[in-house]
Amino acid sequence: VQLQASGGGLVQAGDSLRLSCVGPTRTFRTWHMGWFRQAPGKEREFVAAISWSGASTHFAESVKGRSTISRDNGKNTMYLQINKVEPDDTAIYYCAAYKIDRPFTDASLIAAALNYDYWGQETLVTVSS
Repeated sequence: VQLQASGGGLVQAGDSLRLSCVGPTRTFRTWHMGWFRQAPGKEREFVAAISWSGASTHFAESVKGRSTISRDNGKNTMYLQINKVEPDDTAIYYCAAYKIDRPFTDASLIAAALNYDYWGQETLVTVSS
């Protein structure tokens, strides 16, 4: 399974960043999807997730209110936009997916990395102050 994340780079504090994650055509609609990140010296943490249809979303407190997550199943692509980025947003970002045989209803499950079946390549985001 291939999930390809892109969109990282150097961003000025206060600006916006938009990450994309492309998945395989045949199975993309059968996954709920999410973003995680790992900052230097810290553990991987949940950022945001979206249900297979795009109808439901879930965000970590650290990005809630300044982020949107969306998906275009016709393009097999998921997006994460974070506005007003902060130096604490500096991290390696990963996209991930889990199968729809598990529901998108339990917040603790949605935010748990162990719940995800597939992981994509990372993209590095660096926020300069």
